[in-house]
Amino acid sequence: MNQHHSLFQLGAPDPDTKTSPILEDTDEEVETLAQGLEEDNQCYFNNVSYQDGSYACSGSGELLHCEKGIWRRAGGCDPDNP
Repeated sequence: MNQHHSLFQLGAPDPDTKTSPILEDTDEEVETLAQGLEEDNQCYFNNVSYQDGSYACSGSGELLHCEKGIWRRAGGCDPDNP
């Protein structure tokens, strides 16, 4: 992927702040959660909102993609080891 130049660097999630769910692409809960969040087409990470479609790198090195209020794991942030 070549969108790494515009990645947000998120760090680790703080349990005391608003952070949208982070799920695997294969999680069956995605559709159920997405229905409850559809009115809010943005993701949150440590009380900061990100536009739907944004990509971000978590503190653990995971590439996250914001989809309908849910962070979905999209691989790794290391371009040499995706």
